[in-house]
Amino acid sequence: MRRLVIAAPGSGAGKTTVTLGLMAAMRQQGYTVQGFKCGPDYIDPTYHTAVTGRPARNLDSWMAGRANVRQMLANGCQGADLAIIEGVMGLFDGKQPLSDEGSTADIAALTESPVLLVIDAAGMARSAAAIVHGFQTFHPNVRIAGVFANRVGSEGHFRLIQAAIEQMCGIPAVGYLPKDEALTLPERHLGLVPSVERGELDAFFAALGEKVAETVDWEALLQIAESAPPLEAPAPLVQPSRTYPVRIAVAKDAAFHFYYPENLEILAAYGAELVYFSPLAGEPLPEGADGLYIGGGFPEEFAAELARQTAAKQSIRAAIESGLPTLAECGGFMFLTEQLVTTSGEAYDMVGVIPGKVVMKTKLAALGYREVRGRKGNFLLPEGETARGHEFHYSVYEPRSETPFAYDTSGRKGTKPDGCLVHRLVAGYVHFHFASAPAMAERWLAACERVKRDG
Repeated sequence: MRRLVIAAPGSGAGKTTVTLGLMAAMRQQGYTVQGFKCGPDYIDPTYHTAVTGRPARNLDSWMAGRANVRQMLANGCQGADLAIIEGVMGLFDGKQPLSDEGSTADIAALTESPVLLVIDAAGMARSAAAIVHGFQTFHPNVRIAGVFANRVGSEGHFRLIQAAIEQMCGIPAVGYLPKDEALTLPERHLGLVPSVERGELDAFFAALGEKVAETVDWEALLQIAESAPPLEAPAPLVQPSRTYPVRIAVAKDAAFHFYYPENLEILAAYGAELVYFSPLAGEPLPEGADGLYIGGGFPEEFAAELARQTAAKQSIRAAIESGLPTLAECGGFMFLTEQLVTTSGEAYDMVGVIPGKVVMKTKLAALGYREVRGRKGNFLLPEGETARGHEFHYSVYEPRSETPFAYDTSGRKGTKPDGCLVHRLVAGYVHFHFASAPAMAERWLAACERVKRDG
């Protein structure tokens, strides 16, 4: 499978711009491109999906487990001509400074994928080769196979950089983008994603692809991608000893759509039928649902619309209060509280299952990986059992009354009790990755089967 990793010495070098430009240009030339993002981020995969027309996926060696990364890549590549894997931060930046765990380099090494290093070439010429040479020699299992120069002053400037890199590093500089404000991506933030999904940046993506197509040596680039060794055949991430014939209702629309694809595939592998519905469009919980999954998203961007969907909210509330086994993550958790308060102070009524409100802040409230340990009463993650996930949100939860915590979370700032247990609902800000603990999915479906059987 042709593939390459797009990496950079650090954040801000332009790897997302280059990634999207290459994806757009390849699609314009008729290639079917599959996008991947190293790490847990949801925003860049939204861009990838918009440009390639295929749902993008995350590759995360810490959260999903090193043993699963190659299989996740192989599964995602089905039907594609080429995979482009966008890195995160700098090439060697990961969970901690003393190892590559969770880094782009880790993903490149695990998947034996060649790396295209994007450098911010403004204000340098021969020095670019020194940067590339340092990255080439840092890790023996990470192969820097080519360079892309971003923000060059002119084609002549690029030729100077290209000559130095090819002389000192022995690899091709395959293309460049000039300094041009028109080629600069809008600042990425959660609120921008709905506009991307509505197609408001399609013209920008098309222009970016056309510009990249003018400056890239396609033969050299494709040779790099083709140098990757074959991947194993696609296979499920789990091999269940039994299956559970239950229906899981999955909220999926512009307000709720942050789901790791592997989570849904693991549920399906265990026998679940996934039935999608849109709370934003006023659709009630599907009939015959034995469980409910409300993932992350942007309820704050659609708070007024969600507040108006009285019937949909009531159907969800009634089902949860009657004991429907439910998982709500981040945006889904926010939706199930009593109120969502915007940064301007407007309060909107939500489902009302969880006592309290969420209040939007102008600054990031939490970001980072989470090791999650279950607490007593958690049917998904029993006391002492662990899973891994990620948090990224601008809101804080203000409880109106005490509810049992669902789990303890550990991150860079220590360990704290977190989440909420209400009825058979597990809710909180953590986005779980089921590949880290497939037993979560099986426990969930077993609970759904018991509810279905007992009526």
